[in-house]
Amino acid sequence: MKSLKLLVLLVVPCMFVVLAGCATTPAITLTPLEIQSLQTREYEQGKDVVFPSVLSVFQDLGYTVEGADKETGLITARSAAKSDAASKFWLGISNVSQTFATAFIEEIGKITRVRLNFVASSKKSYSLGQSDREDTPILDAQVYQNCFERIESAIFVRSGN
Repeated sequence: MKSLKLLVLLVVPCMFVVLAGCATTPAITLTPLEIQSLQTREYEQGKDVVFPSVLSVFQDLGYTVEGADKETGLITARSAAKSDAASKFWLGISNVSQTFATAFIEEIGKITRVRLNFVASSKKSYSLGQSDREDTPILDAQVYQNCFERIESAIFVRSGN
């Protein structure tokens, strides 16, 4: 009987810890239209002014431009990679994070539309050769607002207003 009481005293707190660890906060989800609204702005200047403005802002933000095609309006870029040296040293796990960015610039009549997309990427490599990668869209309004404000400033400078 004593061993049964001891088992209950040991198991019940452990069950509480396991159940408490399962609680999660609900993820905030945006509709596709809300995401498009967050990522898109329109300008009255032509593609000849807007395209190089977006390109230079990506560079100002520390991105390396991997590709830029004015005809299609597509720009692809990536940030510098950040590595967690402590995890690599102590655990043998290489954890590298990086942000990828794309911009699509198109002329529609007298306006030029810019749509940005930022994705955070995290890649883990283990000492036995396994690897894992997780890509997460960045949907923080402040990130996009900051970038669009810089683009507007660059457009202003290039248009000579």
